[in-house]
Amino acid sequence: MRAKRIAAVGFAGLAVFAIAGCGSGKTGGGGGGAGILVGTTDKVTSLDPAKAYDNGSLLAETQVYQFLMNFPAGDATPKPDAADKCGFTSPTVYSCTLKPGLKFVNGDPLTAKSVKFSFDRMVKIDDPQGPKALLDNLASTDAPDDKTVNFTLKQANDQTFPAILPTQAAAIVDEKVFPADKVMADEDIVKAKPFSGPYTISSYDKNKLVEYKSNPDYNGLFGKPKSDTVTVKYYAEASNMKLDVQQGNIDVVWHTLSPTDLDSLRNDSKVTVHQSPGGDTRYIVFNLNTQPGGNPAQKLAVRKAVATAIDRDALASSVFKGTWSPLYSPVPKGVPGATEALKDIYGAKPNKDAAAKFLADSGMATPVELNLQYTTEHYGSASSEEYAAIKNQLEATGLFKVNLQSTEWVAYQKARSSDGYPVFQFGWFPDYPDADDYLRPFFTEDNFLRNHFGDPKITAELNAELTEGDPAKRATVLATLQHDLMADYLPIVPLLTGNQIAVAGKDVQGVDSTLDPSSKFRFGVLSK
Repeated sequence: MRAKRIAAVGFAGLAVFAIAGCGSGKTGGGGGGAGILVGTTDKVTSLDPAKAYDNGSLLAETQVYQFLMNFPAGDATPKPDAADKCGFTSPTVYSCTLKPGLKFVNGDPLTAKSVKFSFDRMVKIDDPQGPKALLDNLASTDAPDDKTVNFTLKQANDQTFPAILPTQAAAIVDEKVFPADKVMADEDIVKAKPFSGPYTISSYDKNKLVEYKSNPDYNGLFGKPKSDTVTVKYYAEASNMKLDVQQGNIDVVWHTLSPTDLDSLRNDSKVTVHQSPGGDTRYIVFNLNTQPGGNPAQKLAVRKAVATAIDRDALASSVFKGTWSPLYSPVPKGVPGATEALKDIYGAKPNKDAAAKFLADSGMATPVELNLQYTTEHYGSASSEEYAAIKNQLEATGLFKVNLQSTEWVAYQKARSSDGYPVFQFGWFPDYPDADDYLRPFFTEDNFLRNHFGDPKITAELNAELTEGDPAKRATVLATLQHDLMADYLPIVPLLTGNQIAVAGKDVQGVDSTLDPSSKFRFGVLSK
């Protein structure tokens, strides 16, 4: 599952975030070039956006649905897609004007009423597997005419709302096809062709083989697809997928090969491993009530000592073979406003002496016993090797005695949110590439981690970054916030950030341009 947005967002103040429109000229049209065959292990949960909140479904939605705003390839700033322009028209109203003449593949018109229906439907259905939580700050959606959509927000001046419009919660669906109050079956969706994105689905064997064909009427941000057809083959075993790309049976692999397989493929002259900074993060969470330490000062010292003793470079290179990179802030590189506060404060390399001093100055006896929990199901089989390495690194300092335990995901989720683990593994699959998505869910008083962290100073800084409309001023507020969190609180210890990785044959073009922190893999840029 992708991470769910837990806390409501936005506070009073005048919004100045506005995005000027693209032109309204048609950019669609049938693609050309040889067909592309993509392999993946990510399964589709549903083609209905109301039920889909996972990477496999996002891959399909990116191709066939249009959004008011979207992320251009290689860019973390949302731009108009179905919209001609969007922006705040009052502190609590965000408005979009649609391009003229939009339509679905089946011929139905795509209007502001389609957009209102899509958002109202998402909120009403509120499927437990769906992305409705991303719209927690949405009070209502209004369509006063065929081209205008007004979103009234519960809290004013929410600078993240434009970045929510390209997410799975905001796909535009056909009001003449989808039921307003229940999820639609994949087979019925494919038959009805309620698509308006760069591609339509021409053949659908769910999670086995799906064929996409370019939509000649697409009028949006991504433009004309470079390949007329793209076929996706789904694999149960990544090892078979690796063999097929090596043998030229498929053109591109998108999710999920093991670090060892990727390391091997880098030495294969028939393929290229494409890699760029991504948005996933891995970190250690401390339950501030149950972690080691007799008082707040000792508990903070334990957290600082752990943060200082871990060798992130070794984890990235030895365990993950370069598929993940060291992370020195809750916000990863590539996201606007990201810093490397942890490196600036504690240094880039592990420092045993500094770790020992933190503990000694607080009066904390050593070795500190850490009961450290992790799971292999949700974050991959490499988690076992990752946490064995962390245990070895911490114990090599002589400052810690680490007791490792692994739990299956369902039980893990229940226990970690009910004070079951004093120190535990967690990760984040972002909803959109904005710094707030890496901060607010973790560091409010009622946070997603349920680790009992909360502080009025941090809450005030979170409110300030969210409502600051000037990008330069917001970056300054974000830098201060990240520094304060890492220097004075450290409720989580950032470890690694994932890279966006795809493997392709030497004759495949365009892969690098679609690898970015948005996690949207755009078929339309691929060609051979």
